[in-house]
Amino acid sequence: MAPSAMLRSLSRLLAPARLPSGSPARSKFYVRDPPNQNPDWLKVGLTLGTSVFLWLYLIKQHNEDVLEYKRRNGLE
Repeated sequence: MAPSAMLRSLSRLLAPARLPSGSPARSKFYVRDPPNQNPDWLKVGLTLGTSVFLWLYLIKQHNEDVLEYKRRNGLE
């Protein structure tokens, strides 16, 4: 099969399915604008708190690992 024909057949396989125009079917998913006027402060707080916790834990673990490395290799 020629490369151009293979690309066309591949693009047909990867193309999204389309509903016929004028179809009575409605999509159950729709896009709406995010509520920028009233942010969800609980989600913001949980996200930032989790991020801070993970970074502090990562730094603490790294420092412990460096100390263990130095102890095992007689560098301290």
